[in-house]
Amino acid sequence: MKRIIAIVAAMAALMATAQAVKPGIEVLRDGGFRELQGKRVGLVTNPSGIDNNLRSTVDILNEAPGVKLVALFGPEHGVRGNAHAGDAVTDAVDPKTGVKMYSLFGKTHKPTADMLRDLDVLVYDIQDVGCRSYTFYATMGVCMEACAEQGKEFMVLDRPNPLGGNKVEGCLVEPGYFSFVSKYAIPYVYGLTPGELARYLNEEGLIAKKAKLTVIPMRGWKRDMKFRDTGMPWVLPSPNIPTPESAFFYPLSGIAGELYTFNIGVGYTLPFEMFAATWADADRVCDAMNALRLPGLNFRPINVKPFWVTSVDVNKEKKEVHGVQTYITDVDAANLTLTQFYFLQVIHELYPDFKIFDQNPKRHAMFDKVCGTKEIRERFMKRYRVEDIAPYWNKDNESFKKKSSKYYLY
Repeated sequence: MKRIIAIVAAMAALMATAQAVKPGIEVLRDGGFRELQGKRVGLVTNPSGIDNNLRSTVDILNEAPGVKLVALFGPEHGVRGNAHAGDAVTDAVDPKTGVKMYSLFGKTHKPTADMLRDLDVLVYDIQDVGCRSYTFYATMGVCMEACAEQGKEFMVLDRPNPLGGNKVEGCLVEPGYFSFVSKYAIPYVYGLTPGELARYLNEEGLIAKKAKLTVIPMRGWKRDMKFRDTGMPWVLPSPNIPTPESAFFYPLSGIAGELYTFNIGVGYTLPFEMFAATWADADRVCDAMNALRLPGLNFRPINVKPFWVTSVDVNKEKKEVHGVQTYITDVDAANLTLTQFYFLQVIHELYPDFKIFDQNPKRHAMFDKVCGTKEIRERFMKRYRVEDIAPYWNKDNESFKKKSSKYYLY
């Protein structure tokens, strides 16, 4: 009986923990929308901006007493998520609320003075993945800049970093390599929530003019939590991030994907979870990857035919590809971002005549932008050894952790 009681108590504790985390929108609502009372509000969001009952922040603010929702702003994929990756988003009217929608992924990434003219405050509520090349944080930053320039308030409704709040990987972006996939001088994996990152950008002078910033924190989130630990529902923030675990895999393979030389699972049911090519031997590659004994990682051979052809597919045909599927057994122990370079190292060892970086030299510029520097590619190309780039890739990790910790909210 005591054992049964203990099990029930443990299950109850787990359920309580799972139900504990409230996103910023719920905390704002619990407070009677006090911070927005009597204000004309613009909202930057997408389908991932929801409460724990899957209700859109758009609808919540549109119906909030004392709040006037006057404009919506759509980042990449749009407010309602009906645009594919990289597609331009156009201005429109939201059919459900009748509120004007402005595109921030078309002619401009930054709200213009005209877009902000009738607003008192611009609110940001998007689920991010904690990775520098994922563009929503950049949208947040330029919106802060625009609000500062136009004398408008800026508010972040905070959400979890699905990787937790402790993992930091990748060097800071260097001069000459800033772009919308490397907008600010932060690591590739930066270990902050959107609200914490907004505070960091604002206080450390990474945006041109300091904004009048308010962050509505979550309730119940802790830094060691991954998204599954929160008990919150997951709505994919973009088409190829279907699960919370997709956020683990995005930094694991996305840089290598920029070469347009290997299939990383986009076009199949495993986006960012695999490395494959038409000419590879899955068993040989798998054996070599597992022989590295990479902490927190395991691999299995995979032979699949993509369901659709994407812009990264070299052959432009649905041909069978062979390689490895990645399994993350311990996300905290794994160095996610270096995994793809270990794969490139293995490919070079097994197929030395295949010149990886010679396949699509026009992709070098984007590869460098995503890395935030040319040093990683140039150092790696000399011997194709991860040991030649790891010190440079990791050189800023500890100093960034120390500096950014001043802005922790949890």
